[in-house]
Amino acid sequence: MTGINKVCVIGAGTMGAGIAAQVANAGVPVLLLDRAADNGENRNAIAQAAIASMLKASPSPFMTAASAKMVEAGNIEDDLARIAECDWIVEAVTERIDVKQALYARIDSLHVPGSAISSNTSTIPLARLIEGRSDSFATAFLITHFFNPPRHMRLMELVAGPRTQPAVAARVENFIDRQLGKSVVRAKDSPGFIANRIGAFWLLTAVNAALDLDITIEEADAIGGRPMGIPATGIFGLLDLIGIDLLPLLRDSMQALLPPSDPFHAAIRPLPIIETMLAAGTIGKKSKGGFYRINREKGKSREAIDLTTGLYRAAIKPGPVAADLRSLIAGRDKQGAFAWAVLGQTLAYAASLVPEAADDIVAIDRAMKLGYNWKYGPFELIDRIGPASFTARLHAEGAHVPAFLAAAGDRRFYQGVDDELRHFGIDGTYHTIARPDGMLSLEDVKRTSRPLLQNAAATLWDIGDGIACFEFTSKVNAIDMATLALLDQSITLVAERMKAIVIYSDAANFSAGANLDTAVKAIDAGDWDAIEHLLGEGQRVFKAMKYAPFPVVGAPAGLALGGACELLLHADAIQAHAETYIGLVECGVGIIPGWGGCGELLHRWTAFGDLPRGPLPVVARAFEIISTATVSKSAAHARELRFLAPSDGITMNRDRLLFDAKAKAIALVENYAAPLPPTFRLPGPSGHCALTMAAEGFHRRGMATDYDLVVSDALSQVITGGEKDIMDVISETDMLALERRSFMQRVRDPRTRMRIAAMLETGKPVRN
Repeated sequence: MTGINKVCVIGAGTMGAGIAAQVANAGVPVLLLDRAADNGENRNAIAQAAIASMLKASPSPFMTAASAKMVEAGNIEDDLARIAECDWIVEAVTERIDVKQALYARIDSLHVPGSAISSNTSTIPLARLIEGRSDSFATAFLITHFFNPPRHMRLMELVAGPRTQPAVAARVENFIDRQLGKSVVRAKDSPGFIANRIGAFWLLTAVNAALDLDITIEEADAIGGRPMGIPATGIFGLLDLIGIDLLPLLRDSMQALLPPSDPFHAAIRPLPIIETMLAAGTIGKKSKGGFYRINREKGKSREAIDLTTGLYRAAIKPGPVAADLRSLIAGRDKQGAFAWAVLGQTLAYAASLVPEAADDIVAIDRAMKLGYNWKYGPFELIDRIGPASFTARLHAEGAHVPAFLAAAGDRRFYQGVDDELRHFGIDGTYHTIARPDGMLSLEDVKRTSRPLLQNAAATLWDIGDGIACFEFTSKVNAIDMATLALLDQSITLVAERMKAIVIYSDAANFSAGANLDTAVKAIDAGDWDAIEHLLGEGQRVFKAMKYAPFPVVGAPAGLALGGACELLLHADAIQAHAETYIGLVECGVGIIPGWGGCGELLHRWTAFGDLPRGPLPVVARAFEIISTATVSKSAAHARELRFLAPSDGITMNRDRLLFDAKAKAIALVENYAAPLPPTFRLPGPSGHCALTMAAEGFHRRGMATDYDLVVSDALSQVITGGEKDIMDVISETDMLALERRSFMQRVRDPRTRMRIAAMLETGKPVRN
């Protein structure tokens, strides 16, 4: 058995159902089983209800509604024998050893030898789970610990036992990596594995330190957030996000499993504030509030818990915090004391887990970066502080210094040698960090080469085999004149010296689109010539890219909005990460797509659409997508919206995106010919009238504002062809001229300026 062609998930709770949905997102059939319903009429009702609930959820565990059709509901009493159809059986039932072992006794006699069996447990050791089981069961068994929600969390901790067949573990790991898109970290069969053991210790230590030092939760989140490479939520904001009720569960689990000598026990103490919040049901974002809440009775004002009184008060803006980590922990004020209390203990604890929880520091750092969204792993943070000074301070304070930390001495945990990144190992020597087959890291490229071209907004890299990588580097990867200038230079350079371009960024989001801050400044200055020049340059450069004598492949991940979407629509091909959210959102800020997006989307719906014949259905669909600023909910959904063509690729694992995009570019090089310019036959004034009537209907029902009508009218004039009608052939150049005219009309309207300013200030469009 070489692959995984069908999966059975047992347990239709939040985690089990989420795992089933992600398997379905990968296009693999999945059987979802739970208890038989008691009503007697529909024994599969529990699993069916889980599927229905996921379809209604926002964001949905399913990437498209069609993915849900890959999940078949069943029940354990009637359908357990069907595990014989499956190559992988995932158990995700309640965290009780007796329940799991009773289920395993039944699975033991039913599963097909060679199929894989795993548990999603995060608290029960593998050795206990397989007690009493046959050799056939034990050799097929492992732990696959997904993080919630399984669709969006990249980390999956894999634990293989001493009896687990290496081929079984490798097959499951390969499937989870390549098809489910998770970053697999091999962990040891130790309590809490890696991420939750360190994560729970970190959170408890931070709460304790805030109480001890009389630090407000706003101060704690400011200090324990960005300066440490922690997301902007900080500590208490993260607890609100994951659910405050999870902390006692993690604490109690670790307390029960860890030996008395483990430093984790020192972090466990009574926390009356947590108990009070649990009793009140204020457990975070999934409830009426947590450490923070929005008080809708007071004009949606933000409030925060006072850790001393336990009562809500108006949120307080914290004072400035040192951005430099060394300066922060060296401070002799409360900020410095809190930062060191959290980092000193947490990083020392992480160092004590090598090799108990993982064989090397790379696994620990990856687990914390992927599971808790830290920018730097524990050992990367120690390197930023300085290993020698970190260890010296622990010594000076009489704190325990883990043996692995002491062995490193003044040596850094990571070092670059001969253009390779190496890590300090448990044997006291350095080892090369090898990338798995099918992965290409832009960071590795940067470490070993210099840019081909560079300015403040973008950089061009040589990623080998004649392929260049164009990388955005501006704030939120916004596109401005500098971006366009470097892209223009890159087209010339690649045409002369190389074979293709991949447009890619390591950032969480591909690009937020055109630089709105620059636009507001130009509007306020009345510099309409500057705006029109930017508009014209975007059109010119994007078309130069489209018709370049070499292939261009867009490789987006995360947000690709507005102008970034238009750029992608001009590429020869797209290789998108599965979690890519693409949209022409310009109407939301009072303008229309002005860099060729209208024509390109019309062309895609004409070429790849499945609509009735004739121009009006295509125009109406494009109008609906653009006027409502529709953003895809996944790359698969983007394909349904025709932002992706049928031939465009989707990469499930973010770590594999650049490699896949480069491979697509190489495949396009041979016999490459630039596309021919499209022509359009559009319905003209009659089509414009039909779209206007539809928009007015939305307005009457309160679904569109007064200015929405104005903006949609400008859009409809463009995509229906202006004054020309169905008998006229409209060129791509004609479409660009229509876009420029309508864009410049709308950008001069004060209501557009209001929308852009609101978007910059709040991140949300204003409805005017």
